[in-house]
Amino acid sequence: MAKTDAKRMERYKSMICKVAADFEIHPALIAAIISRESRAGNTLRCGWGDWDTRRRAYNAWGLMQVDVNPEGGGHTPKGEWNSEEHLRQGTQILVDFIDKIRTKFPRWSKEQQLKGGIAAYNIGDRKVHSYENVDANTTGRDYSNDVVARAKWYKTHMFDD
Repeated sequence: MAKTDAKRMERYKSMICKVAADFEIHPALIAAIISRESRAGNTLRCGWGDWDTRRRAYNAWGLMQVDVNPEGGGHTPKGEWNSEEHLRQGTQILVDFIDKIRTKFPRWSKEQQLKGGIAAYNIGDRKVHSYENVDANTTGRDYSNDVVARAKWYKTHMFDD
């Protein structure tokens, strides 16, 4: 999937690199979240995604699909769906979840904490209970594994410098 999204991802590369440097996070991780969440914008309708039939409203905004559902993340969208401001908001949310997982599971390795933080980006930190089942409650039950795989591809093929 990362390879399929690579051409669309190119248009966001410089913005991703800038935000990644400011947050001291690898740009491939941001690209991987964008790929998983919106296929680099390809699945969005005017910047919106994840239609909720019960609420009759969209749950998420932008390339990184920031959760706007009041019963979920309840975030207020910042910036245009494909803007640096949006990437900053999504990356801040990701970094905050990684920090929450580090606090919640201090004995996990840094790699485990990162994977837990990625899972929490999808489902919230309260639904991450153990490393063995880190993806048990995530979309497709593979969210963090999929994002890590995409990040590895982007690191090798797009952000190798």
